[in-house]
Amino acid sequence: MRSYSRFSRDDALVNDQLRDYWRKPAIREWATRDIIGQSLTMDVTTVIEHYGNLIVTANVGGTFDMRGLPDPLVHAFYFTVHGDRIVQLIILRNRYDV
Repeated sequence: MRSYSRFSRDDALVNDQLRDYWRKPAIREWATRDIIGQSLTMDVTTVIEHYGNLIVTANVGGTFDMRGLPDPLVHAFYFTVHGDRIVQLIILRNRYDV
């Protein structure tokens, strides 16, 4: 996964479902386990630029256990970019049932 190079320096942050992964080694481990390991797929439904940040909404799938999860499973990906590098990515499940 060459996408690691898109994260800026070693102080980048990914927060996936309220868990922090600081720095490239932790981000690489997270992506290997939760993205590649689960064969994550994304069907992007919207992309919004908001004050310099990017918000990507997508229907998510993969080989993980989907029991008890809504269909479609919708996640929002909040990207903070500095220059041409991602410095922060926050991933949250969108809930329409509350």
